[in-house]
Amino acid sequence: MRTSTSKAALFLLVAAAQCLALLAGAAVAAKPRTRQGDYLDRLRGSPSSWASLAAVSAEDRSAPSPSPSRSGGRHAAPATAPAAVGSKEADRVVGLPGQPSGVGFAQYAGYVTVDAEAGRALFYYLAEADGGSAASSKAPLLLWLNGGPGCSSLGYGAMEELGPFRVKSDGESLYRNPYSWNNVANVMFLESPIGVGFSYSNTTADYSRMGDNSTAEDAYKFLVNWMERFPEYKGRDFYLAGESYAGHYVPQLAHTILRHSAAAGKSSSSPINLKGIMIGNAVINDWTDTKGMYDFFWTHALISDEANDGITKHCNFTDGAAANQLCDDATSLADECLQDIDIYNIYAPNCQSPGLVSPPVTPSIESFDPCTDYYVEAYLNNPDVQKALHANITRLDHPWSACSGVLRRWVDSASTVLPIIKELLKNNIRVWVYSGDTDGRVPVTSSRYSVNQLSLTVADKWRPWFSNTQGAGDVGGYIVQYKGNLSLVTVRGAGHEVPSYQPQRALVLVQYFLEGKTLPDCEKCGEA
Repeated sequence: MRTSTSKAALFLLVAAAQCLALLAGAAVAAKPRTRQGDYLDRLRGSPSSWASLAAVSAEDRSAPSPSPSRSGGRHAAPATAPAAVGSKEADRVVGLPGQPSGVGFAQYAGYVTVDAEAGRALFYYLAEADGGSAASSKAPLLLWLNGGPGCSSLGYGAMEELGPFRVKSDGESLYRNPYSWNNVANVMFLESPIGVGFSYSNTTADYSRMGDNSTAEDAYKFLVNWMERFPEYKGRDFYLAGESYAGHYVPQLAHTILRHSAAAGKSSSSPINLKGIMIGNAVINDWTDTKGMYDFFWTHALISDEANDGITKHCNFTDGAAANQLCDDATSLADECLQDIDIYNIYAPNCQSPGLVSPPVTPSIESFDPCTDYYVEAYLNNPDVQKALHANITRLDHPWSACSGVLRRWVDSASTVLPIIKELLKNNIRVWVYSGDTDGRVPVTSSRYSVNQLSLTVADKWRPWFSNTQGAGDVGGYIVQYKGNLSLVTVRGAGHEVPSYQPQRALVLVQYFLEGKTLPDCEKCGEA
């Protein structure tokens, strides 16, 4: 076990739990709000807290599921339930409950089986490019993954960040996101792995077998099978993007795609035409991620000099470093300073009232509502919404939640994905690492330290980029480009979920990424 790093993870779990408890405000009975990074701490926790892999492997994969029960030990319907197969037309979403009028793009949602024997099926939602078939037929395909591990790309990505709609405070109606990424791409959101959101397995033991490797393989199988259902996307320019623990998911899935393509050889061309990946506030390299987090806390005046000095002198976050009490004391001291803020956006307000509000308050895309999680949870647990999305067809024994309560442990998690990123660069895959600069969970300092471990040569030095070049311009963040097709980009004023807090800047970011262009400077600012 990586002892010092494990202690840091434990610290984060405690700090997050305390922070999340405060988010409930006066509503003592409110369910604590769980964020993506919290699940990294939980599933990487002490093995004694979780069933051993040997124990769960002893379960009989072929045993019939128990009788349907909303409170029983089952996770999906018995094997006699309708198979999770479908067609493109069957997956078409005619309209979502509470959807505003004037929608000019097609939506699809449903299940794709990735292991018929075990009964594993992954749920997806696709928002094709805005502008009808003329636009969608020319636009690239982008797959978005959220992190955790165990958090939903439908709930976070689609409904709170870069999707075409957001949920109003009544938990029933939707409003348009003018900065949706389907302005520039066909965007698909995948709830991965099984146990996340509406995705499921008929084999209970699978929920204790998930890890980095199985997640990548299942996601690859999903893509191959999905493209049989949507053959028009075969060979289309394809991009992967995600945030948080998707710093693992995205490079690992990209590597899996390349590996399968190489194994097939020239005799069989891959239907997946991977062009690039983009990862935000991403878990990349454990020890630099952890060191960068604590450095961010101190440089942003969140922890005391005493805590920082203790961490600097006594903590070694590298793999295999021995634990020591002085480091533990220093991180505990830092913990005491972080109880009252949301480290996922250190300048954002906390949710003061987690209940629904009806009639809904007037929403604002530019000012993210910190209680949005509660609105999304209510919306996606609405049976009419689930019916419209072709979701929950097996009558899961648990409600939809933003982060899974079903996954029991995480069996493999690489300490670094830097070697995979190097391999992607060698294969001419475009790589952008972006970072919202007010996130304290996987902050910009962590991203910089991790990228520096690659020892790449700078091709275009650090400079501001502009999300608006009108008048004096608007700095969207900063960028440094490296030889080998990697860029490190910051997004000014954004927290962990960049598109939630800076949607317009995030749209500019993904547009230039997809076009393979460098982000704009301000040389022409003020010109008519």
